Amino acid sequence: MKASLRNLLVAASVGLVGAGIGVELHSTPAAHAAPAIPMDGSIADVAERVVDSVVNISTSHVVRGGPADFDPFNDDGMDSNARKQMSKGSGVIVNAGGRILTNAHVVDGADDITVTLHDGSELQAKVIGKDPRADLAVIQLKGKVPALKPLNFGDSATLRLGDVVLAIGDPFGLGKAVTMGIVSAKGRGSLGIEDYEDFIQTDAAINPGNSGGALVNMRGELVGINTAILSRSGGYQGIGFAIPTNMAKPIMEMLVKDGKVSRGYLGVSTATINGAIAADQHLSVARGVLVAGVEDDSPAAKAGLAAGDVIVGINGSNVVDANVFRNSVAMSRPGATIDLEIVKKAGTKGTVKARLGERPDVQPVNMRRRGR
Repeated sequence: MKASLRNLLVAASVGLVGAGIGVELHSTPAAHAAPAIPMDGSIADVAERVVDSVVNISTSHVVRGGPADFDPFNDDGMDSNARKQMSKGSGVIVNAGGRILTNAHVVDGADDITVTLHDGSELQAKVIGKDPRADLAVIQLKGKVPALKPLNFGDSATLRLGDVVLAIGDPFGLGKAVTMGIVSAKGRGSLGIEDYEDFIQTDAAINPGNSGGALVNMRGELVGINTAILSRSGGYQGIGFAIPTNMAKPIMEMLVKDGKVSRGYLGVSTATINGAIAADQHLSVARGVLVAGVEDDSPAAKAGLAAGDVIVGINGSNVVDANVFRNSVAMSRPGATIDLEIVKKAGTKGTVKARLGERPDVQPVNMRRRGR
């Protein structure tokens, strides 16, 4: 049974694997404080309550090879230079009608999608919409849908470091499995896994095949979609990443409604201010997001933003990280007006209003190679 693999970069040392990703990355160790583990059976209760809401997703697609793939005994109706490639992942039932949330890379390029439910029954599914930029997809079961147990969405913003979480999925295609860990970190970004990142980091065991599965809190609520791991070996090493539901849910809703995701577009390049940048640019503030460039005729240019400005607030919330700021803009609807608190290089403060455009549907800057 072959695990689904995604390769960003063939790395000799450290790699990110999420049904798997390989990319060299330098990362600080995850916090491994001992979780307060309930001893009254509540972990088992939560596991039993949620496990049936996670499904196995098997996909196949036809790939064409060269003369080396020639099979004189091929009688399956395919070209002799074609073969079927199989992949496995996981998904989360989100409504009783058969809607399933998973990773985009789990169903990317699939000709056939088969979903295996908790009772072993298999149903075909179709893709409702995919968002490769955030690595999320929604699929729908076909035909008569049996009684299902959807998972309730939790508020991922309320997670605290050290909270106990459970990861449910189908590692290596072995079958449904539940692992336990803690929330090691929140808001992980700039990892190069996806174009938009705001990951929950956990030490719950996540392996190839877990992609698209559930990360749940101790109330049995869905708080994340398991997506990737940091690994030297390609397997579990204590650092896993999940897309938080507060990011996944609005994307899911847009995919269901429109079949695509429309993101807000400001038209700036930015950098998180640190001591070195503040000194080099002679900035009057030590925290915020530096505007490094403004695209011509963009919403930012029309609002009066200029290179050298520092953005310190958006819609009344403080801005201290460029990745978080970018996500905030992207998750705003095109046409929405946002209030930006800025500090000019001379030190003058002010607020500008920018009416967002729609982000062009182009490939991410850091192109990645996807495999199975």
